[in-house]
Amino acid sequence: MKPSCLFCVLAIASAAAAADPSIQYNREVRPILADACFKCHGPDSASRAADLRLDQRDAAVDAGAIVPGKPDESEAIRRVLSTDADEVMPPPDQQHQLTAEQKQVLQRWVAAGAEYQPHWSYIAPVRPPLPAVKDVAWVRNPIDAFVLAKLEEHGLEPAAEA
Repeated sequence: MKPSCLFCVLAIASAAAAADPSIQYNREVRPILADACFKCHGPDSASRAADLRLDQRDAAVDAGAIVPGKPDESEAIRRVLSTDADEVMPPPDQQHQLTAEQKQVLQRWVAAGAEYQPHWSYIAPVRPPLPAVKDVAWVRNPIDAFVLAKLEEHGLEPAAEA
């Protein structure tokens, strides 16, 4: 019997995540910025501080807050990593503070070029490449390839068909 549909979906999702280890703005960076930065540096002009917008790449780059490929020269990264209470971002009195992991994600993102993505609903889905499997004869459709690759990764074999 074939694995359940839930297992198929999980196998596809984990294979797709493993296929693209780079940082994706929508998946990893936007949530950090939305929680900790956009309140003061986002689209709402009434609450924006210092006229700095971090929700628009061109505005952030033009202001020098983000220098793509150079986290050491990016003012936003310098402020995020600062230990000075007068300079650190977000300010110490803000509810959302960044974790060490979130700070690393932002540094790696800027080092990788600080690419922004449009909202996920505007990005056309892309089929992930099919993983290589040993038992090619077992695969009847593309989903089977993902399921079998995960099984083989764990040293398992598919059960005989019922």
